[in-house]
Amino acid sequence: MLKLNDKAPSFSAQTEDGTIISSDDFKGKWLVLYFYPKDNTAGCTKEACSFRDGMEEITSLGAAVVGVSPDSPSSHQKFIAKHDLNFKLISDQDKKVCEAYSAIGEKSMCGKKYIGVFRSTFIISPDGIIKYANYKVKADGHATEIIGELKKLQND
Repeated sequence: MLKLNDKAPSFSAQTEDGTIISSDDFKGKWLVLYFYPKDNTAGCTKEACSFRDGMEEITSLGAAVVGVSPDSPSSHQKFIAKHDLNFKLISDQDKKVCEAYSAIGEKSMCGKKYIGVFRSTFIISPDGIIKYANYKVKADGHATEIIGELKKLQND
């Protein structure tokens, strides 16, 4: 697992509209990179909508938000359209970004074990250093928590 002050792993991946974004695109900016299991599920929708609703404040703090899940670009397009999301979603179908951030592993539901995405979030500084890492994110109020963390980080 990644920890505070680790260098953030670099990434390059396709977004919902087919463009490729990379960690280099965010040099000089704060980046909130969050991982979630699946589009249009209850917790993931709640979390995405909280980022959408907090986007004005997040961008006023000089940060961008990017969501990552293994869903396809077309699934992401529908998710964005249905919930009017105002940030990019990475389609990590080969799970390379999830693996680089240790955001995937064995999970258990109803006694069955499977490999899945951990709901996790990282705040990456303008110089590419992890300044916040949470592998046990609660969807409720998550964007509010991230806004508070961004404010603290910028006052340090």
